[in-house]
Amino acid sequence: MDRAAGRTYLGRTMAQEKNPNRKLISENRRARYDYAIEDDLEAGIVLMGSEVKSLRTGQSNIAESYASVENGELWLTNAYIAPYEPAKTWGHEAKRRRKLLVKRKELARLWSATQREGMTVVPLSMYFDDKGRVKLKLGIAKGKKNHDKRATEAERDWNRQKGRLLKQGYQG
Repeated sequence: MDRAAGRTYLGRTMAQEKNPNRKLISENRRARYDYAIEDDLEAGIVLMGSEVKSLRTGQSNIAESYASVENGELWLTNAYIAPYEPAKTWGHEAKRRRKLLVKRKELARLWSATQREGMTVVPLSMYFDDKGRVKLKLGIAKGKKNHDKRATEAERDWNRQKGRLLKQGYQG
């Protein structure tokens, strides 16, 4: 059909076609295991040029990092972005603190959640958005106890087993 009119083309609409700028950089899979994610939000991140070039090659890790509200600003701590080799003269520090950009209302909500309710702000994923900007998906979370982690794991195993049984056509 006609692509320009926004109609389907090979079974997909224009909105569903893959945007070349959108790309997942790194993901914190451990966060969903260690924390019960209550809410999430998207934040921008202040980076140097060499950090962006390093992220384009996919060299980062946010598994050990966390975000905190300090002096009315949101900071990402302990996130690793590998040094960009061609920019070694004017490069960046790999584990420096990076400022996160959120609206004032969201910042107030994060401060309230962390200070009053005892929640934690954990990064869930880092990605390039449609415009090619680096974004960080943050989760407002509560820490899980060991018995909660075991219950989550048991439920995941049961769902996997149930799927297998349904696929085989269980004859109970």
